[in-house]
Amino acid sequence: MSSSNDNPPPEDPLGNGELPPASVGENIKKRARTIKQFLPHGDLRSIAGLVFFIIVAMSFWQAVYTVPSDSVAVVQRFGKFHLVIQPGLHFKLPLGVDTATVVPVKRQLKQEFGFTTPGANDPYQRSAEHNGELETQMVTGDLNAALVEWVVQYRIAEPIKFLFEVRSPSATLRDVSESVMREVVGDRTVDEVITIGRQEIESEALVKMQILATKYAMGINIDQVQLKNINPPRPVQESFNEVNQAQQEKEKLINEARRDYNKVIPLAEGEKDQRIREADGYRLKRINEAEGDAARFNALLSQYSKAPEVTRRRIYIETMQTILPQIHSKIIIDEHTRSILPFLDLKANQGEQP
Repeated sequence: MSSSNDNPPPEDPLGNGELPPASVGENIKKRARTIKQFLPHGDLRSIAGLVFFIIVAMSFWQAVYTVPSDSVAVVQRFGKFHLVIQPGLHFKLPLGVDTATVVPVKRQLKQEFGFTTPGANDPYQRSAEHNGELETQMVTGDLNAALVEWVVQYRIAEPIKFLFEVRSPSATLRDVSESVMREVVGDRTVDEVITIGRQEIESEALVKMQILATKYAMGINIDQVQLKNINPPRPVQESFNEVNQAQQEKEKLINEARRDYNKVIPLAEGEKDQRIREADGYRLKRINEAEGDAARFNALLSQYSKAPEVTRRRIYIETMQTILPQIHSKIIIDEHTRSILPFLDLKANQGEQP
């Protein structure tokens, strides 16, 4: 059997590029015979069965889908909301009857303003190339400029509202976040924005963003608003850094002075308290000794009044008992002795007089 390519082309007797009617019919028959050669056994029913099998297989493939563990699937039937499917393996009506949209309700999502994290898959996570720098340019309450970079972390709490209530909830959230941040920064001075007011800005922006997200029925819960880099505009950034460095040096000197103050003053106060306590102790000691001596003298006086001679002798003996042990060399003489022979103690310590 030969193909149509083996036959010579029909002649054109009219000479205008058109075949006569008989030649056209013959050409169509030849082409039909050629197509029939490529059909399996020349049976069109087999082709229809194959096509039907392919359609059924594709429909079954489209009907099976899996919902991840951190997500749910919102099913639409003919474009209208039908139901919410939990994680797992599920089936849906094929051929576009049912459409399942997977929404990550348990995953924390984020949007970055003024910078970009490499490898981000969400197109709404990062700023647009032409809009990133404009997002960070803000005017503070004292009419100064600042470049503010921040991050908004959120979760999809209500997937139905997230898909159907707002046309583009992620883009709307970016607009809401930028609007709120400009409002909050505009209520504060540039020093507060850059230094001491960061935590207050984050808290206030979080509350206001959540209020607007609820008002617009976006189905989103704002988890955290975190400020990143806050810098002055680039033309004045060097001068601003010098001012900050001077302020830090000032704070450093103040802290060192306070450290020395806290080191010296408590020590002086401690010594003062110690001296006062020593003086109080000495005062109490002298008072008690004086009162004891007075009481002892009064006791001796009462005994002396009863027996003067005995008391006088007793006082003399007690006095001698106190004095004599302190004398190293002693010479005892009688009252009737007429002359005294000098006595040289050879065993006396050198330098001591006998």
